Amino acid sequence: MTKVTLHYDLTRPLTDADFDNVATLHSHYGFAHVRVAPSLDKLVIDYDASRMSHKDVEAELARHGLPVNFQERVV
Repeated sequence: MTKVTLHYDLTRPLTDADFDNVATLHSHYGFAHVRVAPSLDKLVIDYDASRMSHKDVEAELARHGLPVNFQERVV
């Protein structure tokens, strides 16, 4: 497993529906951990880079309608 962490800024505050969508990402193959930063202005995503690419991560975020800015920062 090759773990990669991405940080995405949110473009607006999350709604209850957004939090539900964040929770469903955990069941997607390749995501190790998805969490909202304590400041509530970022999504922090850990994923297995041997199973998916950062473009796959972005596609899933978009498919779930999450309000993220796709200018991620790899940490």
